[in-house]
Amino acid sequence: MREIVLLLLASSLLLTSTTAKSTIEPCSSNDTCNSLLGYTLYTDLKVSEVASLFQTDPISILLANAIDISYPDVDNHILPSNLFLKIPLTCSCLDGIRKSLSTRYKTRPSDTLASIAGSVYGGLVSAEQIQEANSVADPSLLDVGTSLVVPLPCACFNGSDDSLPAVYLSYVVRGVDTLAGIARRYETTVSDLMNVNAMGAPDVSSGDILAVPLSACASNFPKYASDFGLIVPNGSYALAAGHCVQCSCALGSRSLYCEPASLAVSCSSMQCRNSNLMLGNITVQQSSAGCNVTTCDYNGFANGTILTMLSNSLQPRCPGPQRFAPLLAPPDTVPKDLMYAPAPSPDFDGPGSIAASPGSSVIPPGGGPLPGNFANGPAGSISTATFSSLSYFFIMFLISVSSFSFVFSS
Repeated sequence: MREIVLLLLASSLLLTSTTAKSTIEPCSSNDTCNSLLGYTLYTDLKVSEVASLFQTDPISILLANAIDISYPDVDNHILPSNLFLKIPLTCSCLDGIRKSLSTRYKTRPSDTLASIAGSVYGGLVSAEQIQEANSVADPSLLDVGTSLVVPLPCACFNGSDDSLPAVYLSYVVRGVDTLAGIARRYETTVSDLMNVNAMGAPDVSSGDILAVPLSACASNFPKYASDFGLIVPNGSYALAAGHCVQCSCALGSRSLYCEPASLAVSCSSMQCRNSNLMLGNITVQQSSAGCNVTTCDYNGFANGTILTMLSNSLQPRCPGPQRFAPLLAPPDTVPKDLMYAPAPSPDFDGPGSIAASPGSSVIPPGGGPLPGNFANGPAGSISTATFSSLSYFFIMFLISVSSFSFVFSS
């Protein structure tokens, strides 16, 4: 898949002689997948107002950023300007490429397409894209109360990076950013970012939108489950089963851990069949042969029923406590230099996000590590050898021509 992206973008670069603003991921099915947007608040906003901008669930936004949802009236908590958030969204396959399900924005006095794109949506879309999506004849004339379609970027790449589970964040490059700084902040490599985004050189410009892979924990639910394919990035949480189940992914982990959500009110049974264990429980018993580990795992949501699965395994040693990023209080100020912050160059420390730093941890109820479920994605990155720009475009053009010839001849 990523090799095809490289070929398509290389051909585009030959024709336009400019670097593409955002990653284009071709697709051929009607499936949807999980993705994230990197969004910086342009002003103080309530959690519900942020959710309205992207037409998504406010609780999902909080959990994606490891914010505790048990605080009273958390939907109306005011988040500070310049706070960086990860916004979960559904990424679809439309017209042969990955696109988000477009959100809608109702215009206000003094709005322009440029201010909506650059300020309200933080550069995740351009004024030209909004104009094209809405067939606006004169971008300087916007009637107050007009409902505009706002197309947003997204990428999935089969939920994997180098054959390991990953969720892709669409990140808007700032003037202080370098590719090395972005790679460092998101615990990936320059080579990987270049491959994912079909870059011929490790150069980025302000306003570029990069697809950044975040290590994640993938589920292995049956296909008939409504949350089939659930994948949660490191340091984040996600709701499932109609807000009844909360799943989390430890920093540096590949093991998805699910337990009853703090908001759970009216939910189906969460007890594992033929046992006294409830969802998220784990028991260990030392024996002469090793350690018998029994877990009550979440196995998806189907027809209004929470599916559970009792797992038994014999391990050489009893597992220690699983460590997770803590749920933080809803922020009133912008924390500095944390893990999923906007990515400055290595010598610059800018405003941070509200996700947990790599050194922080908590032990969840019931706590031992659960077996990881790995996504089956495309093969790993292609070669990352360095070319000159001219050589790179020429070589990629030849490969592109031969590739498309092969496709059509087949």
